[in-house]
Amino acid sequence: MLSDDIPPVEDRFLSGHPSPPVQVARILSPDRVVFLNFPSKRDALAALCDTLAGAPQIKNREELRAEIMKRDELMSTAIGRGIAIPHVRLSSVTDLVAAVGVSETDIADFQTLDDEPVRLLIMIAAAYNQHAYYLQTLSFFSSRLKNSRLRRAIMDAREPQEVYRLLSTE
Repeated sequence: MLSDDIPPVEDRFLSGHPSPPVQVARILSPDRVVFLNFPSKRDALAALCDTLAGAPQIKNREELRAEIMKRDELMSTAIGRGIAIPHVRLSSVTDLVAAVGVSETDIADFQTLDDEPVRLLIMIAAAYNQHAYYLQTLSFFSSRLKNSRLRRAIMDAREPQEVYRLLSTE
């Protein structure tokens, strides 16, 4: 079966199939890994929204940006250890998709619990009907990025392809 023939995750989940493991290669591509240099949360989120909006799964760039900003104003998506995972579910998203931002500058205004500035952002957008896979993906990245060696390797990376490889390697 070709990857284009795989039904969307929510179809498999709703049809009684267990939710598949998160496959980074299915939701991320090297062209959605960017290096950022913005000291403010708002500017970093806007730049990463622009990157994610280039994915074919995103049908409304303006809605994505507005809802990401609203979500982070409601409650910070910083999870500690220099990581933020801004995320939304939208009707204008056709399938779960992600973008990664590696900040060369400390982003200090994320209201982190551990007072560590954010340097790594994983932005996730999903369709409304992908609730289980959406939560599973948030958990996957949260767990995966607890590994300090992985975080350091990502921060030391100089090319998007290298960051992609680090995140997609099991």
